[in-house]
Amino acid sequence: MDLFDLKGKVALVTGATHGLGMAMAMGLGKAGATVVINGNSSQEKIDNALKEYEAAGVKAVGYKFDVTDESQVKDSIAKIESEVGNIDILVNNAGIIKRVPLEEMEVAEFEQVIKVDLVSPFIVSKHVVKGMIARKAGKIINICSMMSELGRNTVGAYAAAKGGLKMLTQNMATEWAKHNIQTNGIGPGYFATSQTAPIRVDGHPFNDFIVNRTPAGKWGDPSELEGAAIFLSSKASDFVNGQVLYVDGGILATIGKPSNED
Repeated sequence: MDLFDLKGKVALVTGATHGLGMAMAMGLGKAGATVVINGNSSQEKIDNALKEYEAAGVKAVGYKFDVTDESQVKDSIAKIESEVGNIDILVNNAGIIKRVPLEEMEVAEFEQVIKVDLVSPFIVSKHVVKGMIARKAGKIINICSMMSELGRNTVGAYAAAKGGLKMLTQNMATEWAKHNIQTNGIGPGYFATSQTAPIRVDGHPFNDFIVNRTPAGKWGDPSELEGAAIFLSSKASDFVNGQVLYVDGGILATIGKPSNED
């Protein structure tokens, strides 16, 4: 359908060498976009990820840069637009989490989470949006979280960052909508990834908690994020701005159920 067609578009997805970032980037690529992935840990990891995109039939290129370093971001954005094309879609996905009780957390740890999860979306958007403003078109998607709405033990820094990212998303929409730029967020729930594999076993307390807490009664499959990413990147969402689309199996819709309820 033309409403969801991304052919001819260039989409930059930060932190898309694995996990949910890769899942969303795969969706954009399947819809026709040329995908630019970013990573910072190693060129080898980027190269290995590109092989996965190629195997899936997705056109993708990779660039290594630190999303918290404004100088690197500025230079890399200019290089991408020179070598690949104008960035039509930006997905600010790169993020980290540190599970430490607040009273035990070092200030440096707290600041690191804020810098990666909140400051970097500002930095990357700042340098991408200038081209979008000039072209009077663009889509920005900030990857928020259920922690944009709720707290949870040991993730105070992450929740502070993701709560801030929700408000940054709304402010970006407020400032840039007049340029025909739509800025929205996606708030993933709990998904079955390699990182969650150790706790996704029957009998594990956290696995049982998530399955029982989620109305859908299961962990999400990463591919179930593709539709939201495509929607918010396409013409189908041209009058959607400043929203966070939660893809969580219904967790945020309910207070939960008693442990003895089927």
